Amino acid sequence: MSAPRASGSGEDDLIARYFRPLANNPGAFGLIDDAAVLEGRGDDIVVTTDAIVAGVHFLPDDPPEAVARKALRVNLSDLAAKGAVPAGFVLTLALPRADEAWLGPFARALGEDIAAYRCPLLGGDTVSTPGPVMVSITAFGRVPTGTMVRRSGAQPGDRIAVSGSIGDAALGLRLLKGAAGDGLSPAARGFLVARYREPQPRLPLAAALRNAASAAMDVSDGLAGDLGKLCAASGVTATVAADRIPLSEAARAALTAGVGSLEALIAGGDDYEVVCTVPPERWAGFVRQAAEAGVAVADLGIVAAGRAPPRFLEGRGQEMALPRRSFSHF
Repeated sequence: MSAPRASGSGEDDLIARYFRPLANNPGAFGLIDDAAVLEGRGDDIVVTTDAIVAGVHFLPDDPPEAVARKALRVNLSDLAAKGAVPAGFVLTLALPRADEAWLGPFARALGEDIAAYRCPLLGGDTVSTPGPVMVSITAFGRVPTGTMVRRSGAQPGDRIAVSGSIGDAALGLRLLKGAAGDGLSPAARGFLVARYREPQPRLPLAAALRNAASAAMDVSDGLAGDLGKLCAASGVTATVAADRIPLSEAARAALTAGVGSLEALIAGGDDYEVVCTVPPERWAGFVRQAAEAGVAVADLGIVAAGRAPPRFLEGRGQEMALPRRSFSHF
Protein backbone atom coordinates (compact mmCIF):
# COMPACT_ATOMS: atom_id res chain seq x y z
CA MET A 1 0.00 0.00 0.00
CA SER A 2 2.54 2.46 -1.21
CA ALA A 3 2.24 6.10 -2.16
CA PRO A 4 -0.01 6.86 -5.15
CA ARG A 5 1.58 7.73 -8.46
CA ALA A 6 0.83 11.14 -9.92
CA SER A 7 -1.31 9.54 -12.62
CA GLY A 8 -3.06 7.16 -10.24
CA SER A 9 -3.65 3.48 -10.87
CA GLY A 10 -6.15 0.73 -10.27
CA GLU A 11 -4.15 -0.28 -7.18
CA ASP A 12 -4.28 3.29 -5.86
CA ASP A 13 -8.03 3.40 -6.37
CA LEU A 14 -8.46 0.09 -4.55
CA ILE A 15 -6.39 1.30 -1.60
CA ALA A 16 -8.17 4.65 -1.43
CA ARG A 17 -11.61 3.08 -1.58
CA TYR A 18 -11.27 0.11 0.74
CA PHE A 19 -8.28 0.53 3.03
CA ARG A 20 -7.42 4.21 3.49
CA PRO A 21 -10.63 4.70 5.54
CA LEU A 22 -9.35 1.99 7.92
CA ALA A 23 -5.94 3.59 8.46
CA ASN A 24 -6.77 6.22 11.07
CA ASN A 25 -3.59 5.89 13.13
CA PRO A 26 -1.37 8.99 12.65
CA GLY A 27 1.64 6.74 11.95
CA ALA A 28 -0.07 5.33 8.85
CA PHE A 29 0.00 8.77 7.11
CA GLY A 30 -3.25 7.94 5.36
CA LEU A 31 -1.47 5.20 3.38
CA ILE A 32 0.09 7.78 1.06
CA ASP A 33 3.70 7.13 2.05
CA ASP A 34 6.07 4.22 1.48
CA ALA A 35 6.38 3.45 5.18
CA ALA A 36 4.67 3.94 8.52
CA VAL A 37 5.82 4.93 11.99
CA LEU A 38 5.12 2.80 15.05
CA GLU A 39 5.44 5.09 18.04
CA GLY A 40 8.09 4.05 20.55
CA ARG A 41 6.98 4.04 24.20
CA GLY A 42 9.82 2.30 25.98
CA ASP A 43 8.27 -1.17 25.57
CA ASP A 44 9.66 -4.12 23.67
CA ILE A 45 8.02 -4.58 20.26
CA VAL A 46 6.87 -8.12 19.49
CA VAL A 47 6.62 -8.95 15.77
CA THR A 48 4.74 -11.86 14.21
CA THR A 49 3.58 -12.70 10.71
CA ASP A 50 1.17 -15.23 9.23
CA ALA A 51 -0.29 -15.67 5.77
CA ILE A 52 -3.54 -17.40 4.90
CA VAL A 53 -4.14 -18.88 1.47
CA ALA A 54 -7.41 -19.96 -0.16
CA GLY A 55 -7.66 -23.72 -0.28
CA VAL A 56 -5.08 -24.13 2.51
CA HIS A 57 -6.14 -21.99 5.47
CA PHE A 58 -9.67 -21.15 4.37
CA LEU A 59 -12.07 -22.57 1.84
CA PRO A 60 -12.33 -20.71 -1.48
CA ASP A 61 -16.05 -20.06 -0.90
CA ASP A 62 -15.69 -18.86 2.70
CA PRO A 63 -17.33 -15.45 3.22
CA PRO A 64 -14.92 -12.53 2.74
CA GLU A 65 -15.83 -11.26 6.21
CA ALA A 66 -14.56 -14.52 7.70
CA VAL A 67 -11.36 -14.35 5.64
CA ALA A 68 -10.62 -10.84 6.93
CA ARG A 69 -11.23 -11.79 10.53
CA LYS A 70 -9.18 -14.96 10.32
CA ALA A 71 -6.26 -13.16 8.67
CA LEU A 72 -5.93 -10.66 11.50
CA ARG A 73 -6.92 -12.90 14.38
CA VAL A 74 -4.39 -15.67 13.72
CA ASN A 75 -1.70 -13.02 14.18
CA LEU A 76 -3.36 -11.60 17.28
CA SER A 77 -3.36 -15.13 18.67
CA ASP A 78 0.44 -15.19 18.38
CA LEU A 79 0.67 -11.84 20.16
CA ALA A 80 -1.59 -13.10 22.95
CA ALA A 81 0.62 -16.13 23.53
CA LYS A 82 3.64 -13.86 23.88
CA GLY A 83 1.85 -11.75 26.50
CA ALA A 84 1.66 -8.79 24.11
CA VAL A 85 -0.90 -6.04 23.58
CA PRO A 86 -1.64 -5.25 19.89
CA ALA A 87 0.04 -2.13 18.50
CA GLY A 88 -0.73 -2.32 14.77
CA PHE A 89 -0.33 -4.36 11.60
CA VAL A 90 0.57 -4.22 7.93
CA LEU A 91 -1.41 -6.08 5.29
CA THR A 92 -0.42 -7.69 2.00
CA LEU A 93 -3.33 -8.72 -0.18
CA ALA A 94 -2.87 -10.81 -3.33
CA LEU A 95 -6.01 -10.99 -5.49
CA PRO A 96 -6.83 -12.51 -8.88
CA ARG A 97 -9.04 -9.46 -9.55
CA ALA A 98 -10.45 -6.39 -7.82
CA ASP A 99 -13.90 -7.76 -7.03
CA GLU A 100 -16.07 -5.16 -5.29
CA ALA A 101 -18.49 -7.80 -4.04
CA TRP A 102 -15.58 -9.46 -2.19
CA LEU A 103 -13.51 -6.42 -1.20
CA GLY A 104 -16.37 -4.44 0.33
CA PRO A 105 -17.34 -7.04 2.98
CA PHE A 106 -13.66 -7.92 3.53
CA ALA A 107 -12.76 -4.31 4.31
CA ARG A 108 -15.82 -3.77 6.53
CA ALA A 109 -15.07 -6.84 8.64
CA LEU A 110 -11.41 -5.90 8.88
CA GLY A 111 -12.41 -2.45 10.07
CA GLU A 112 -14.65 -3.95 12.74
CA ASP A 113 -11.78 -6.07 14.07
CA ILE A 114 -9.39 -3.12 13.94
CA ALA A 115 -11.74 -1.29 16.29
CA ALA A 116 -12.58 -4.29 18.48
CA TYR A 117 -8.96 -5.30 19.07
CA ARG A 118 -7.47 -1.80 18.96
CA CYS A 119 -4.95 -2.90 16.36
CA PRO A 120 -4.59 -0.19 13.70
CA LEU A 121 -3.77 -0.73 10.04
CA LEU A 122 -0.40 0.93 9.35
CA GLY A 123 0.25 0.02 5.72
CA GLY A 124 1.03 -2.85 3.39
CA ASP A 125 0.75 -3.81 -0.25
CA THR A 126 -1.80 -4.99 -2.80
CA VAL A 127 -0.78 -7.15 -5.75
CA SER A 128 -2.41 -9.17 -8.48
CA THR A 129 -1.98 -12.92 -8.68
CA PRO A 130 -3.26 -15.67 -10.98
CA GLY A 131 -4.56 -17.19 -7.77
CA PRO A 132 -5.44 -18.26 -5.24
CA VAL A 133 -6.30 -15.37 -2.89
CA MET A 134 -3.58 -14.80 -0.28
CA VAL A 135 -3.74 -12.50 2.74
CA SER A 136 -0.54 -11.90 4.71
CA ILE A 137 -0.40 -9.83 7.88
CA THR A 138 2.54 -8.77 9.98
CA ALA A 139 1.37 -7.67 13.42
CA PHE A 140 3.18 -5.70 16.10
CA GLY A 141 2.56 -5.88 19.83
CA ARG A 142 3.97 -4.32 22.98
CA VAL A 143 5.24 -5.89 26.19
CA PRO A 144 7.07 -4.31 29.12
CA THR A 145 10.80 -4.63 28.53
CA GLY A 146 12.06 -8.18 28.93
CA THR A 147 8.69 -9.78 29.62
CA MET A 148 7.79 -11.51 26.33
CA VAL A 149 6.87 -15.14 27.05
CA ARG A 150 9.00 -17.45 24.92
CA ARG A 151 8.64 -21.11 23.96
CA SER A 152 11.89 -22.03 25.64
CA GLY A 153 11.34 -21.53 29.37
CA ALA A 154 9.48 -24.66 30.49
CA GLN A 155 11.06 -26.58 33.38
CA PRO A 156 10.43 -30.07 34.83
CA GLY A 157 7.64 -29.85 37.38
CA ASP A 158 5.79 -27.01 35.61
CA ARG A 159 2.09 -27.57 35.04
CA ILE A 160 0.67 -27.47 31.54
CA ALA A 161 -2.40 -25.36 30.75
CA VAL A 162 -4.44 -24.70 27.66
CA SER A 163 -7.08 -22.04 27.14
CA GLY A 164 -10.61 -22.47 25.82
CA SER A 165 -11.50 -25.70 24.05
CA ILE A 166 -9.65 -27.93 21.60
CA GLY A 167 -10.84 -29.49 18.35
CA ASP A 168 -13.80 -27.24 17.49
CA ALA A 169 -12.18 -25.82 14.36
CA ALA A 170 -11.05 -29.22 13.08
CA LEU A 171 -14.62 -30.47 13.42
CA GLY A 172 -15.99 -27.33 11.76
CA LEU A 173 -13.72 -27.92 8.77
CA ARG A 174 -14.86 -31.55 8.53
CA LEU A 175 -18.47 -30.40 8.45
CA LEU A 176 -17.74 -27.80 5.77
CA LYS A 177 -16.08 -30.53 3.71
CA GLY A 178 -19.18 -32.69 3.86
CA ALA A 179 -19.00 -34.82 7.00
CA ALA A 180 -22.53 -35.94 7.76
CA GLY A 181 -22.75 -35.49 11.50
CA ASP A 182 -26.21 -37.08 11.66
CA GLY A 183 -28.10 -35.87 14.70
CA LEU A 184 -25.88 -32.85 15.26
CA SER A 185 -28.00 -29.78 15.95
CA PRO A 186 -27.85 -26.68 13.71
CA ALA A 187 -26.58 -24.70 16.70
CA ALA A 188 -23.71 -27.13 17.25
CA ARG A 189 -22.85 -27.11 13.55
CA GLY A 190 -22.89 -23.32 13.48
CA PHE A 191 -20.67 -23.09 16.55
CA LEU A 192 -18.05 -25.48 15.14
CA VAL A 193 -17.99 -23.82 11.70
CA ALA A 194 -17.61 -20.39 13.32
CA ARG A 195 -14.69 -21.65 15.38
CA TYR A 196 -12.95 -22.69 12.14
CA ARG A 197 -13.71 -19.54 10.23
CA GLU A 198 -13.32 -16.93 12.94
CA PRO A 199 -10.73 -17.66 15.65
CA GLN A 200 -11.01 -15.99 19.06
CA PRO A 201 -7.54 -14.72 20.04
CA ARG A 202 -6.99 -14.97 23.80
CA LEU A 203 -5.66 -11.44 24.24
CA PRO A 204 -7.30 -11.03 27.68
CA LEU A 205 -4.93 -13.79 28.87
CA ALA A 206 -1.79 -11.80 27.97
CA ALA A 207 -1.17 -10.27 31.39
CA ALA A 208 -1.65 -13.59 33.19
CA LEU A 209 0.88 -15.21 30.85
CA ARG A 210 3.44 -12.47 31.43
CA ASN A 211 3.00 -12.77 35.18
CA ALA A 212 3.05 -16.55 35.53
CA ALA A 213 3.98 -18.59 32.45
CA SER A 214 7.45 -20.01 31.99
CA ALA A 215 6.71 -20.77 28.30
CA ALA A 216 3.79 -20.36 25.91
CA MET A 217 2.72 -20.52 22.29
CA ASP A 218 -0.52 -20.45 20.40
CA VAL A 219 -2.11 -23.68 19.22
CA SER A 220 -2.39 -23.32 15.46
CA ASP A 221 -1.18 -26.64 14.07
CA GLY A 222 -2.59 -29.02 16.69
CA LEU A 223 -2.24 -29.36 20.46
CA ALA A 224 0.03 -32.42 20.29
CA GLY A 225 2.36 -30.93 17.73
CA ASP A 226 2.52 -27.44 19.22
CA LEU A 227 3.09 -28.68 22.76
CA GLY A 228 5.84 -30.82 21.23
CA LYS A 229 7.43 -27.72 19.69
CA LEU A 230 7.31 -25.92 23.04
CA CYS A 231 8.90 -28.88 24.79
CA ALA A 232 11.60 -29.21 22.13
CA ALA A 233 12.48 -25.52 22.44
CA SER A 234 12.68 -25.91 26.22
CA GLY A 235 14.63 -29.19 26.19
CA VAL A 236 11.95 -31.09 28.15
CA THR A 237 9.11 -33.54 27.65
CA ALA A 238 5.59 -33.69 29.08
CA THR A 239 2.81 -36.00 30.17
CA VAL A 240 -0.78 -35.02 29.36
CA ALA A 241 -3.96 -36.62 30.70
CA ALA A 242 -6.08 -36.94 27.58
CA ASP A 243 -9.33 -36.86 29.55
CA ARG A 244 -8.43 -33.36 30.80
CA ILE A 245 -8.29 -31.87 27.30
CA PRO A 246 -11.15 -29.34 27.27
CA LEU A 247 -13.89 -30.05 24.72
CA SER A 248 -16.92 -27.90 24.02
CA GLU A 249 -20.41 -29.37 24.22
CA ALA A 250 -20.63 -29.05 20.44
CA ALA A 251 -17.39 -31.02 20.01
CA ARG A 252 -18.60 -33.77 22.32
CA ALA A 253 -21.83 -33.97 20.34
CA ALA A 254 -19.88 -34.15 17.08
CA LEU A 255 -17.69 -36.98 18.39
CA THR A 256 -20.81 -38.85 19.44
CA ALA A 257 -22.18 -38.28 15.92
CA GLY A 258 -19.06 -39.81 14.41
CA VAL A 259 -17.63 -36.63 12.85
CA GLY A 260 -14.13 -37.33 14.19
CA SER A 261 -12.03 -38.86 16.95
CA LEU A 262 -10.24 -37.38 19.94
CA GLU A 263 -6.92 -38.35 18.37
CA ALA A 264 -7.82 -36.32 15.27
CA LEU A 265 -8.84 -33.31 17.36
CA ILE A 266 -5.57 -33.30 19.30
CA ALA A 267 -3.71 -33.00 15.98
CA GLY A 268 -6.31 -31.07 14.03
CA GLY A 269 -5.10 -27.48 14.22
CA ASP A 270 -6.82 -24.11 13.80
CA ASP A 271 -7.67 -23.95 17.51
CA TYR A 272 -5.88 -20.64 18.12
CA GLU A 273 -5.87 -21.28 21.83
CA VAL A 274 -2.81 -20.81 24.07
CA VAL A 275 -0.81 -23.67 25.55
CA CYS A 276 1.55 -22.70 28.34
CA THR A 277 3.59 -24.01 31.24
CA VAL A 278 3.37 -22.55 34.73
CA PRO A 279 5.61 -23.20 37.77
CA PRO A 280 3.64 -24.79 40.65
CA GLU A 281 4.07 -21.79 42.93
CA ARG A 282 2.47 -19.51 40.32
CA TRP A 283 -0.39 -21.83 39.37
CA ALA A 284 -3.07 -20.51 41.71
CA GLY A 285 -2.36 -16.92 40.74
CA PHE A 286 -2.45 -17.82 37.04
CA VAL A 287 -5.81 -19.57 37.33
CA ARG A 288 -7.24 -16.67 39.32
CA GLN A 289 -6.00 -14.02 36.86
CA ALA A 290 -7.27 -16.04 33.88
CA ALA A 291 -10.71 -16.29 35.50
CA GLU A 292 -10.72 -12.54 36.14
CA ALA A 293 -9.91 -12.05 32.45
CA GLY A 294 -12.83 -14.29 31.47
CA VAL A 295 -10.70 -17.01 29.86
CA ALA A 296 -11.15 -20.66 30.88
CA VAL A 297 -7.92 -22.64 31.35
CA ALA A 298 -7.55 -26.37 31.86
CA ASP A 299 -4.80 -28.22 33.74
CA LEU A 300 -3.51 -30.85 31.29
CA GLY A 301 -0.54 -32.41 33.03
CA ILE A 302 3.08 -31.86 33.92
CA VAL A 303 6.43 -31.06 32.33
CA ALA A 304 9.14 -33.69 32.86
CA ALA A 305 12.84 -34.12 32.19
CA GLY A 306 13.65 -35.75 28.87
CA ARG A 307 13.63 -35.13 25.15
CA ALA A 308 10.85 -37.45 23.92
CA PRO A 309 7.67 -36.06 22.37
CA PRO A 310 4.90 -35.38 24.92
CA ARG A 311 2.86 -38.43 25.91
CA PHE A 312 -0.95 -38.33 25.96
CA LEU A 313 -2.30 -40.87 28.44
CA GLU A 314 -5.79 -42.36 28.41
CA GLY A 315 -7.84 -43.00 31.54
CA ARG A 316 -6.02 -46.19 32.57
CA GLY A 317 -2.59 -44.71 31.95
CA GLN A 318 -2.16 -46.25 28.52
CA GLU A 319 -0.40 -44.02 25.99
CA MET A 320 -2.68 -42.79 23.24
CA ALA A 321 -1.54 -43.67 19.72
CA LEU A 322 -1.28 -40.50 17.62
CA PRO A 323 -0.63 -41.37 13.97
CA ARG A 324 -0.38 -37.64 13.27
CA ARG A 325 0.58 -34.93 15.76
CA SER A 326 -0.04 -31.74 13.83
CA PHE A 327 -0.83 -30.04 10.56
CA SER A 328 2.19 -29.48 8.32
CA HIS A 329 2.47 -27.61 5.02
CA PHE A 330 5.24 -29.85 3.74
